Amino acid sequence: MARRVSFSPVAVLLSLGAALVAASDVLELGDSDFDSTAGRHDTMLVEFFAPWCGHCQKLAPEYEAAATRLKGLVTLAKVDCTANSETCARFGVNGYPTLKIFRNGEDSSAYDGPRSADGIVSHMKKQASPSSVELKTADDLDRLLHSFDASVVGFFSDAGSAQLAEFLKAAGVLRDSYRFAHTSIPELLERNQIQGEAVVLFRPPHLNSKFEDSSVRYTDAVSTSGLRRFIKENIFGMCPHLTNENKEQLMGRDLLTVFFDVDYLHNPKGSNYWRNRVMKVASRFVSEGMPLSYAIADRSDFSYELSEFGLGAGEGELPVVALRTAAGEKYAMQEEFTRDGKALERFLEDYFARKLKRYVKSEPVPENNDGPVKVVVAETFDEIVNDESKDVLIEFYAPWCGHCKNLEPKYKELGEKMANDPKIVIAKMDATANDVPPNYDVQGFPALYFVPRGSKESPKRYEGGREVSDFINYLKREAASTPVLTLGKEDL
Repeated sequence: MARRVSFSPVAVLLSLGAALVAASDVLELGDSDFDSTAGRHDTMLVEFFAPWCGHCQKLAPEYEAAATRLKGLVTLAKVDCTANSETCARFGVNGYPTLKIFRNGEDSSAYDGPRSADGIVSHMKKQASPSSVELKTADDLDRLLHSFDASVVGFFSDAGSAQLAEFLKAAGVLRDSYRFAHTSIPELLERNQIQGEAVVLFRPPHLNSKFEDSSVRYTDAVSTSGLRRFIKENIFGMCPHLTNENKEQLMGRDLLTVFFDVDYLHNPKGSNYWRNRVMKVASRFVSEGMPLSYAIADRSDFSYELSEFGLGAGEGELPVVALRTAAGEKYAMQEEFTRDGKALERFLEDYFARKLKRYVKSEPVPENNDGPVKVVVAETFDEIVNDESKDVLIEFYAPWCGHCKNLEPKYKELGEKMANDPKIVIAKMDATANDVPPNYDVQGFPALYFVPRGSKESPKRYEGGREVSDFINYLKREAASTPVLTLGKEDL
């Protein structure tokens, strides 16, 4: 007689759960296999997560559903950062979940798309589309080049070229930043005077100028790192159009910017009228090897930047000029811009000769500064904070900041208790109305720093408590001499 086998509901659920786990279409990667696995996939989306993270738990079913729908097109993977810290640290993961797009094993870009299954599928389908457009006719090339964006075009001998394969690999990694196209049509190679194979960077036609070539040829063997370096060094040319889209790439260098009414859509001739005058002057200093980058920008798009130089929005047709170095130094051209470029030329000559006075945004120097908390403005920062004979605790605040307002009475009380100590200064500065020196990282308010005597170039961020006693205990530890306290009635 056959035995009758029964299954409990719990056992059935467990087995179903195990089957679901086993059937997951999300790859689980770790320190030991991440590189080898990622390198086998043209496009892969990776979630870096922590099991305890609520946002990760919420994303999990959406991510799983997207992986199933994208199967065969784009691979989705995940890395548990609590168990694979090496991989997560290597890719700069400092929050969960972090999603990144990898191409052929290389970190291509952060994923900035939706977090729903539908959104992930839609976004990644676009990411999986060809990273380089194949050009088959002269019209294809003309349409590509007549754009407001630069184009990187690979010309190859045939579709089986080893260099074409490397070009497509590089395009896959760099696709989020630049436009790529390729061709092996003999007519297009001949038209562009290509003998053999080459990669050419074509700058946008609206920025073509007699002061520089409209295209630049890449001459080395094609590689992702080589192309990345070549494009970065050449894509903007001598004097690009600074916009809100490319400002992160341009503004982290020593940069002179000329602001006027730039409008390449409705007034390209007028826009290039002033740009050509800038380039005429800039070409002299570039040819002399003087290290500086140049750009033009629409004054209405960068009114906030102009205010940082005390230039306002500018009036009339004439451009205004501002120069900001990578170290944060600022210089504003005070002389009126001249059509012959001579005023700009004199400004640059003085800059390179170190004759220019730095512009510092500063409130007026207080007429009376006898309070327990010393008011610092940019003009008096060196005099008060960088006084080598004194230890200084300084608060960078914003007038609208609620936390700053809550701190104010306690900070004032601290100043009163330190009022008779000639070696310790309690100070504050409105960071919205004054330039903050570059060695102070003020991202939020209030930001407090202790600036020790004898070591003014190395201020220490104060991370302690916000009670008066916390500040006093800190000063007892950090100050060069024991604080001299003024006792109030409550201390007696």
